[in-house]
Amino acid sequence: MSASNTATSSSSGKYGRAFWERLWRGSGNNFVIFAIVAYVIYGSQPQVGASADGLAAFYVGHRTRILISAVFSGLAVLNLMWFAAALRATLADAGQDGWGGAATASSAAVGALFLLLIAVTAGLAYSIAGSGNQSLTPGLNDLTWALVVLTSFPRAMLIMSGSFGLWRAGLISNRLFGAGVAVVVLGVLGGTTWVNGGLWAPDGAYSRFIWPSIGLVWVLVFNRVLARSPATRAGW
Repeated sequence: MSASNTATSSSSGKYGRAFWERLWRGSGNNFVIFAIVAYVIYGSQPQVGASADGLAAFYVGHRTRILISAVFSGLAVLNLMWFAAALRATLADAGQDGWGGAATASSAAVGALFLLLIAVTAGLAYSIAGSGNQSLTPGLNDLTWALVVLTSFPRAMLIMSGSFGLWRAGLISNRLFGAGVAVVVLGVLGGTTWVNGGLWAPDGAYSRFIWPSIGLVWVLVFNRVLARSPATRAGW
């Protein structure tokens, strides 16, 4: 078989380029689904300063549920990375390689921080919380909230790279671009939630519900943009 025939067969057929393009461009929807499932299974994370007894009751008492949630959380991170890869391929094909590179870098940082967050909570549930260490468990629980806050910066960068890059490529309207800029600002503000108690605390409503919900909506909207954008020539 000639090289040209091999290339043609690899880009067509049941598992050709179109199949992979459609699969990875739908990863944003998969990410949102897995993230919501993981959140529902996991339950309410103990707040900053929770007592050692309360933490042990949560992590030990709900050990199986938390570990199952870790699996779905890992799948959510995996699909977020593929969503970013599809975003990068679309931007590169549109001549916006700089914004595509920013999407790759920011998604890698988001993935690393979220995997660290998942590892800490899974470790607490698996054995640490049940070990009887009265200082390590509260410290690690507080660390999870610090990680939640710090993920705001690369999350905002990912949203910025997608919003600015697709706008520069002419694939989204000025109105949608303006909404994307507003989400970037709200994301950066998520990295300032260090107040002791209340809405703006690491475990406050903004970090727990408002900012994550905004981020999920952005992924859903821009996943549709990717699905409607022209197919990449050699992305997959």
